[in-house]
Amino acid sequence: MKQTILTTQEVAAKFIEMCRQDKFYEVQTQLYADKCVSVEANDFLLPKTVEGLQEILKKSQLFESLVEKVHGRIISDPVIAGDYFTVSWSADMTFKGKDRFTMDEICVYKVQEGKIVFEQFFY
Repeated sequence: MKQTILTTQEVAAKFIEMCRQDKFYEVQTQLYADKCVSVEANDFLLPKTVEGLQEILKKSQLFESLVEKVHGRIISDPVIAGDYFTVSWSADMTFKGKDRFTMDEICVYKVQEGKIVFEQFFY
């Protein structure tokens, strides 16, 4: 039986739905391609660029290990253009050993064949 390939709009909708439910691991394991690339704005806390789903999962675990508490999150609805979608993300959080602050970022995702193949963060 042939598997249905999700459109960029469908991937974006599932992405937003799961992120708003704090299902970040599921987002990555269900919606990301095995050969996905992730690019951060800098290498202050996390590696600037990682390649491959397993490395992205490791980066996510590293990020989670640095966070003491997430006080709240706001994730915008997606803006879609061709194979890309973007969301704005605001997170009120405290990193371990640091003061509470709000991190605002723009996240850009590229979708091919129903999977996220690229993500880049601007903050």
